[in-house]
Amino acid sequence: MIVVPDDYPSVFEGSIAHERARALGEVRVHTGRGAEDEAELARRIGNAAIAVNIRAHARFTEAVFRACPELKMISIWGTGTDNIDLAAAARRGVTVCNTPGVNAYAVAEHAIALMLAVARRIPQIDREMRGGAWPRNMLAQLHGKTLAVFGSGAIGARVAQLARGFGMEVLAWSARGDTPAAKDDYLSRADFVTLHLRLVPETRGFIGNREFALMKPEAYLINTSRGPLVDRDALLGALGSRRIAGAGLDVFHDEPLKPGDPLRGLANTVLTPHNAGQTPEVRRDGLLLAIENVERFLSGRPINVVRA
Repeated sequence: MIVVPDDYPSVFEGSIAHERARALGEVRVHTGRGAEDEAELARRIGNAAIAVNIRAHARFTEAVFRACPELKMISIWGTGTDNIDLAAAARRGVTVCNTPGVNAYAVAEHAIALMLAVARRIPQIDREMRGGAWPRNMLAQLHGKTLAVFGSGAIGARVAQLARGFGMEVLAWSARGDTPAAKDDYLSRADFVTLHLRLVPETRGFIGNREFALMKPEAYLINTSRGPLVDRDALLGALGSRRIAGAGLDVFHDEPLKPGDPLRGLANTVLTPHNAGQTPEVRRDGLLLAIENVERFLSGRPINVVRA
């Protein structure tokens, strides 16, 4: 049996990928809230052999794996794996696959859009003009500026390519091959910093007070990866004190943002609701690849396997 325990908000049910999954056997789809609860997630999975993970709020913990001994494979719609205890999956013999690269173009475009929006103050100027003003702010351009790209996977590489098209100098840093000294050097030289790293214990709090102190006061931070890559208190402090010029954020520590979140009140931010990859093309191709992962696993030829 294949189970989709967390199709909320629903994108899978009734899709082409759903029809393709039905050809593999019984498919059970849960479209209501509740998968964020560990016990409820385990109940929904039950005795299924395969789970297709749609939303990051469904957390596959040691307890979930223990409660679902028949589970053999998880296919993630997306690239992030921070909601899955990969070590526990390995101990239980559960294969975890994701859909890398599918959203690279869309997320990279969104990262560039956030750079432009925050540097040129587009949301703020739009609001002021709708209120009757004619603001003549001094703006920042991308051409001739330096961009530090942290994370050299498919998304980071595409961002770098687009940035060069704007005439930016690109400094690309990889967690696998580059040194902390290079990180510090790039932070101190960059006019824009964009994050495209996996959230793992080593990258949690990748940007904190020390890193903000290295950045130029006119620099901008862009994050379309995961909120906890940036220390929340340090971020609020850097933005509130104008230690950096601003930030374009698509991801947050708490999602959705709570009504009183201080980020909502900061004029030097542009905020979007973790939707950088929300295009029809990404949805279609990503869901189909998630099911292809299942097909390949069942045929004994797994692809896109994520290692702990």
